[in-house]
Amino acid sequence: MNPVVHFEFPYKDGERISAFYKTVFGWELTPSGADFGSYILATTAETDAKPGSPAGTINGGFFPLNPNRPGQYPSVVIGVGDIEESMKAIKQHGGAVLGEPHNIPNFGFYVAFYDTEGNRNSIIQPSKMQTL
Repeated sequence: MNPVVHFEFPYKDGERISAFYKTVFGWELTPSGADFGSYILATTAETDAKPGSPAGTINGGFFPLNPNRPGQYPSVVIGVGDIEESMKAIKQHGGAVLGEPHNIPNFGFYVAFYDTEGNRNSIIQPSKMQTL
């Protein structure tokens, strides 16, 4: 099996996107400089969530399109402890929340958002059966 090991978001303003993800989600952002194409490295966790798995791997899934939900595109889903607080932070720092959170049975509350650069991503507050 070939794992997914990295994600990338495009940006128009590197300082703005870095400030958004650092402030809203606490990520560590490291600019690489012009010599490396102005790439910004994003560190989202200090260690892998599943010890013993290949470093950096993430799992995913596929969902059926629903005409009642906006912005259904590939995205990264970010685990949060309090979805309401995270939604407030997204809005306060220039993002836009897409609709209201909905419960995914046995997984948690989920809602999509646009960041400051127009990238569509999502947040989930795991249910008690799941952990971050």
